[in-house]
Amino acid sequence: MTKSPEPQSCEPCRRLRGQVEKLQTQVAELQAELAKARKHSGNSSKPPSSDIVRPPKKNRKAGRPRRRKRGGQPGHPRHERTPFPPEAIDVVHEYRYVACPCCEGRLRDSEEPPKVQQLVELTAQPVVVEEHRQIAQIRRRCNQVFYHPLAVGLQKAGLFGPQLTALVGFLKGACHMSFSTIRKFFRDVIGVPISRGQLAKLVQKVSASLEPVYQGLLDQLPSEAVLNVDETGHKDSGQRMWTWAFRAALYTVFKVSPSRGSDVLLEVLGQEFSGLLGCDYFSAYRKYARLNENVLLQFCLAHFIRDVKFLVEHPDPQNQAYGRRLVDDLRKLFRTIHRREEYISDATFRQALTRARNALLWDATLEAPATREADNLAERFWQHTESYFRFISEPEIEPTNNLAEQVLRFVAIHRRLTQGTRGPAGQRWWERICTVVATCGQQGRSVFLFLREVVTQFFADEPVPSLAPGGT
Repeated sequence: MTKSPEPQSCEPCRRLRGQVEKLQTQVAELQAELAKARKHSGNSSKPPSSDIVRPPKKNRKAGRPRRRKRGGQPGHPRHERTPFPPEAIDVVHEYRYVACPCCEGRLRDSEEPPKVQQLVELTAQPVVVEEHRQIAQIRRRCNQVFYHPLAVGLQKAGLFGPQLTALVGFLKGACHMSFSTIRKFFRDVIGVPISRGQLAKLVQKVSASLEPVYQGLLDQLPSEAVLNVDETGHKDSGQRMWTWAFRAALYTVFKVSPSRGSDVLLEVLGQEFSGLLGCDYFSAYRKYARLNENVLLQFCLAHFIRDVKFLVEHPDPQNQAYGRRLVDDLRKLFRTIHRREEYISDATFRQALTRARNALLWDATLEAPATREADNLAERFWQHTESYFRFISEPEIEPTNNLAEQVLRFVAIHRRLTQGTRGPAGQRWWERICTVVATCGQQGRSVFLFLREVVTQFFADEPVPSLAPGGT
């Protein structure tokens, strides 16, 4: 029995087929636009502040409580305040009965330790106002009036001493306070009226005292073996700029620049930097690696996870299935990282990491579906495999860039509370005070005490202390 030939397509069928193909293309484009519109900080590199307008929906597991109870959590150790030591106590008050409350008999001191309640209070006048008078002196033979010169520290301080000057810098930089709020604090708490112009001058004095501290850390960056780098937006007189953060093991340096490109990395680190950069997949870091063959990159796996979550939430079923496979592989990889203590030796731990990496690499590159989103992710992962998994062979490297992102939270908070900076002087102040706040936090130092020491030495024309590791 012979097979009858298929009928030729008529003109209406061809038109319908063309319309169907056109509609399918439009549907794919609309799905891509819809997926892009649904991006948030959990499935992309968008900042968490973008979720305020349209926060992502949270999937809560059944039976799980919505929030923790207030107070201490089960299994956590109790935290109590450490009492002030005896040398820190200014006044001691002792309380005794005159007679026994029961029988009115005579009482004597017991060997039992006393009950102690410590009280901290402001003094009625928390500041001291000094007046330095230069008495006019004259010698008739010379017929000239002489005034004894003031000390260098008094001349540079002016109206406010080093401690109050450092306090203004601390309130403005470390506490995110505006000039108006600082004025209220000085007026109502300290009892000293002050103008905004005077506050601005004090801030610039603190900035000038921090210049050698900042420059010393900036000069040390190119010699570091490992750095984590990230950047975030910055406003200066309404213009868009960028605050860069370079975090080393014991210090962090901030840099304000109008550029978000690789030229900032060349300016700060130079073309001979031979260390490793922990960073995200932003193009500036990849371009810097092409310009500087000595530098190594460790791309942030946390950013890669967000891109994978975007595929899981994509309307295309192929992307969803692909994303779920990668999520499972990533969970196995991080489960291995978190169970490092369970492995007998470092070699077995590295072998387990390598197996988890190979499984992820196989699913990410060889099992990718034929979609644009999956192809982009697979191509990126295949080209930069070493830069994603360098932490396996280098134990001192973190698989994520969380260290740099953590120090930028301070910048993001300040940006929401203020209007940014105004001009180069404000930019330099912002770089220096952010560097001091972040570095003191890493080194376990008091920001205010360090500012007070720096300003005091600066007013006395003496070398200021350093924050560089091993510095004085």
